[in-house]
Amino acid sequence: MKTKHLIAASVATAAALPLTALAHVGSDGGGHHTFLDSFTHAIAHPFGGADHLAAMLAVGAWSALAFGKSGKAWAAPAGFVALLVAGCLAGFAGLQIPAIEPMIAASVLVLGLLVMVQQKMAAGAAAGLVGVFAFFHGAAHGYELFEESLAPAAGVIVGMAAGSAILHLAGMAVGHQVMRRFQTLAKVAGGLTAALGAFMLTRLA
Repeated sequence: MKTKHLIAASVATAAALPLTALAHVGSDGGGHHTFLDSFTHAIAHPFGGADHLAAMLAVGAWSALAFGKSGKAWAAPAGFVALLVAGCLAGFAGLQIPAIEPMIAASVLVLGLLVMVQQKMAAGAAAGLVGVFAFFHGAAHGYELFEESLAPAAGVIVGMAAGSAILHLAGMAVGHQVMRRFQTLAKVAGGLTAALGAFMLTRLA
């Protein structure tokens, strides 16, 4: 599949999704009153949901598969973390972001497909594509972990970015050490991730 066709299909899929499902929003409500409390809670937060966990691992694995050990392999994880923080800030600010749940589900589907086919593209395009999805993941976290005071809010942002980066690194390690050697495993893992995303979308339909 050509890169431009894959990106076009991804955008079209996202545009066709329902715009009202916001199941992540408000499920936590903050309540962590120090930087350390918020940091500790936030760094573990991405590990707590199959959708966030799968998407962030897939970003790392795909980067390893598509770019090998070149410096370009860091483009997508860096783009994801940057836009994740931006989305979190939008959630903190109380901005009403539409389609958070559908876009998170779409990210799991699309990233799974990228892993499965080991799609290659320009580093900037890779960072931009995952960054779009990351913004919605970040907004969901921002709503869940909202803090009114500066110190705990900073703890949430730093912890969430750190937790996400850890998952990206884990995905890259698996991609380099396992998936590049065993192509069938990469296809199976990518296919299962995409299937999870498709299942999540059917539940939102």
